[in-house]
Amino acid sequence: MTAMHPLRERMIEDMQLAGLRPNTQESYAGAVRLLARHCGRSPERLGEEDVRAFFLHEINVRKLAPSTVRTHIYGVRFFYERTLGRELPILDLVRPAKRRKLPLALAHDEVKRALWSVRKAHFRTALATIYSCGLRLGEVCTLQVGHVQSALGQLRVADGKGGIDRLVPLPGRTLELLREHYRLTWPPLPWVFADKARTDHLVRATLQRVFKAAVRESGVNPAASVHTLRHSYATNLVVAGIPLPVLQKWLGHRSLQTTAVYTHLADPPPCNCLALVNELLADL
Repeated sequence: MTAMHPLRERMIEDMQLAGLRPNTQESYAGAVRLLARHCGRSPERLGEEDVRAFFLHEINVRKLAPSTVRTHIYGVRFFYERTLGRELPILDLVRPAKRRKLPLALAHDEVKRALWSVRKAHFRTALATIYSCGLRLGEVCTLQVGHVQSALGQLRVADGKGGIDRLVPLPGRTLELLREHYRLTWPPLPWVFADKARTDHLVRATLQRVFKAAVRESGVNPAASVHTLRHSYATNLVVAGIPLPVLQKWLGHRSLQTTAVYTHLADPPPCNCLALVNELLADL
């Protein structure tokens, strides 16, 4: 934040006391940093008109997604109300329109094309694990060897979004890929996927860059991102017949309504869930 290192530290401490997760802390602090940069002054010197102009700029000029604007509202509100002890009534007036955008999902064959455009097996296995287990990018990067429960045919996702732990099915083909990866990366580290120096876990930006290159080369929808693999997992399993309450648990959603967005493609029939997962993902 501009000229506000003590305030930044205080805000971080306040967020820690409030039990906010590291990613949320980063987003909130980033919102205040953007506000300071836009106004050219330290945030404690700003008034309501400054904050009003900042959010008008985000909505009308930058045309940010409503969800992004809302995150910035939460961050700015936290800073002023919790760290500075000031009320900003203008924040109650900033209400970006909510729009439920359908997620982008790739067909199973499109996912395979993209994955096989990844030349390095290390990255291809990481991306295949995201798709075949419905993981978030950060979850695969920090996945630990002890979380692969091969005897039970499942992965333990520890400290996922919202601090939720969950268990997800580990398809047999994915287990084969992980075992081959393990053999090639001996000696093992705590993380399944390490960075190039083998001193830390894989960096998110690296995997994002690799997948974007694979998307371009494979010719699938250029808007696809790593997170599209998770959407594709969910959508393809709904089409295959996985019941929504089961999929909700696998994805780690708090609300079934969040999972229900994937039903826009088909009305799923009854099924044998685990058999369907293995059948769908056997040819990665």
